[in-house]
Amino acid sequence: MRWRRASRPRPRSSSPPPERSPGPRLFGVGSSEAASGIQPASPLPAALRLRAVHLTVADLDRSIAWYERTLGLVLHGRNAAGAELGDGAETVVVVHEDAEARPAGRHAGLYHYALLYPRREELARAAVRVIESRAPMHGMSDHGTHEAIYLPDADGNGIELAADRPREVWPSFAEEFARGGPAPLDLEALLSTIGGERPPGHVGEGVRVGHLHLHVGDIDEGLAFYRDALGFELQANVGTAAFVSAGGYHHHLGFNVWRGRGVGPPPEHTVGLHHWTVELPSDADVVEVRARVQHAGASVDEVDGGFRTYDPWRLAVDFVAA
Repeated sequence: MRWRRASRPRPRSSSPPPERSPGPRLFGVGSSEAASGIQPASPLPAALRLRAVHLTVADLDRSIAWYERTLGLVLHGRNAAGAELGDGAETVVVVHEDAEARPAGRHAGLYHYALLYPRREELARAAVRVIESRAPMHGMSDHGTHEAIYLPDADGNGIELAADRPREVWPSFAEEFARGGPAPLDLEALLSTIGGERPPGHVGEGVRVGHLHLHVGDIDEGLAFYRDALGFELQANVGTAAFVSAGGYHHHLGFNVWRGRGVGPPPEHTVGLHHWTVELPSDADVVEVRARVQHAGASVDEVDGGFRTYDPWRLAVDFVAA
């Protein structure tokens, strides 16, 4: 599906860079012009934030046990179909059981979602929990903007555990790109921030959803939807991946073609992303975004407090008011 022209242009972004992956060459940073020539929408409010990520899992009890044991999340509530987990104050992950769900394959879907910890010390405690649980890890990186630990949940859904550095020390895109991408995480230095203490049984308050990273079938189509229709601002496009955000954040969303250009939507009964949630400051902001999404030709469904829309690979995102 091709997206129609958005109604208003937006100013050029001069924001700091995001997490990046190797790409064949640099295509642009903060560019306001799409490859198709479509003018992007006016930017999303800088005060937006991400709310709970909803995941499809195959076994609800197994998933709850994993999140409680490995990440120290608190069970906020459950029923026969799903469960909400978070820090005791705010839900960050909702798991929906589909007993027929199979592992993700070569199609669009979730690469990872990031749980953002409010302080470096909380990320260190999270690292200790993961190590003590003996959960497998995919890697650890220092992106300059933030430190990150990667691991899969019990169903293989990718998770990034992250803590941001202060914005004033974030590297420029040129600086990070020049060094060839993220550096290895100095785990010893991270753990030294808690001086060998054992973490409590559950996560401290303040963990939130920081960003998502998706597999898609085409970068330009992704930009046409997420930037030109929704209004996220481009932070970087490295050819095989792009990163967008609001308010100058390093990235609220990344998307890549690492599963292959032209991959299609996830099949029915697949483990992975059910939907993710963007919270806007006001009802008026939700109305404005909904109008331009409909103008762009995207599908819209009603949800409590807002609407749900779908990208070209039928990956769903909810927009709701604070």
